[in-house]
Amino acid sequence: MSIILSESEAKALLQKVMSYSKADECEVNILGEERGNIRYARNEVSTSGSLINQNLSVQSAFGKKVGVATIDEFSEESLQKVVRRSEELAQLAPENPEYISVLEPQTYQKSQGYFDSTAAINADFRAAAVGNSLDITRSQNLTAAGFLDNQKGYSAMMNSKGLFAYYPSTGVNFSLTVRTPDGTGSGYVARGYSDAKKLDTIAATKIAVQKSKGSVGAKALEPGKYTVILEPTAAAVLLENIFFNFDARSADEGRSFLSKPGGKTKLNEKIVDERVNIYSDPSHPDLPGSPWSGEGLPINKMNWIEKGVVKNMVYSRYWAQKNNVKPVPFPSNVIMEGGTATMEEMIKSTKQGILVTKLWYIREVDPQTLLLTGLTRDGTFYIENGVIKHPVKNFRFNESPVIMLNNLETLGKAERVVSTESERNYLIPPMKIREFTFSSLSDAV
Repeated sequence: MSIILSESEAKALLQKVMSYSKADECEVNILGEERGNIRYARNEVSTSGSLINQNLSVQSAFGKKVGVATIDEFSEESLQKVVRRSEELAQLAPENPEYISVLEPQTYQKSQGYFDSTAAINADFRAAAVGNSLDITRSQNLTAAGFLDNQKGYSAMMNSKGLFAYYPSTGVNFSLTVRTPDGTGSGYVARGYSDAKKLDTIAATKIAVQKSKGSVGAKALEPGKYTVILEPTAAAVLLENIFFNFDARSADEGRSFLSKPGGKTKLNEKIVDERVNIYSDPSHPDLPGSPWSGEGLPINKMNWIEKGVVKNMVYSRYWAQKNNVKPVPFPSNVIMEGGTATMEEMIKSTKQGILVTKLWYIREVDPQTLLLTGLTRDGTFYIENGVIKHPVKNFRFNESPVIMLNNLETLGKAERVVSTESERNYLIPPMKIREFTFSSLSDAV
């Protein structure tokens, strides 16, 4: 049997596992995936590999006593044993006061996240894609280090009330750092797609090469508040700290940037510039996502921030029941709407500012304000009178993405990016921000 099960094969397997259950309630999740990767450094391939993974997890409940057991082989004996094991663990467990009964069958929207072009990626494809990149860097006496990773797989679930969900997906990510021979110039690029036909490692490499050459001879600028133009890769690692913190319970309990004194929250309040619109939509053609959550809740299009106003928060089924509202699952993708400005237009309109290619080593300083710290890297440039004048030495920054989105000047067109911190894919626009705080200099290249 193939690791990647079709919808009918997954359903049949889940029904078989469910037939062994003697618990009051049972939920079964399965996942199967095939991955491949190639890594290179100093212009030479260092590793290449593949991974085949399958897991089956059974959750059994007797009242509010819950047990979970997992296996990675699907023989008849193993399937029966994992069900028995989950039931034994449930009987031994204390009651979980936050356990909510499994869901009735749900209706899910269509999401096309599986592409044959990506599913067909093999070692030859990876070698050719990386070879095209290396031809460019070697021919220009530059040093490249990069990683290409592809995935195809599916997830499926079924429970004792008859709910069934299935979602197949594919993805390919490519990231590259290019250094000059003396190590003083560095450029970075990252690309991620569901459809491998969109991946162009040659075009991506040329961008990293240009940044690498352009960042030689960086000059030191005094730390302080500057107008910055954040490329989408740089903006994503800041914005995802907003995306990860839409949880209603954290806000209600005073642990979030969405909290207010007295147990209140900022729901329906304007917290950022009115041009900011953040939403999720599993059916988005450029960033497809699963139409169901881990518990089987439908994930539909949802506005999180609309015209700067907090419109929704994530509610677990337990917290939703406790507060007498509908549950809202964590999104499977996140999109920030962009504007119409090009990068060239944003640079041209900047009297004095800094262009940032990449931010890294992001750490949270204060969860109440989402104050973050981190470093610029791999291509930081000084802009004067609408022109990139010269590269600058890297900075440490201290900034909150919430404050940042209140200091918004211009938005470019949203594009798909890979977060260098979480490796998640988003649709994020480049953005021009005033009064971005750089706190000190960094010796990093």
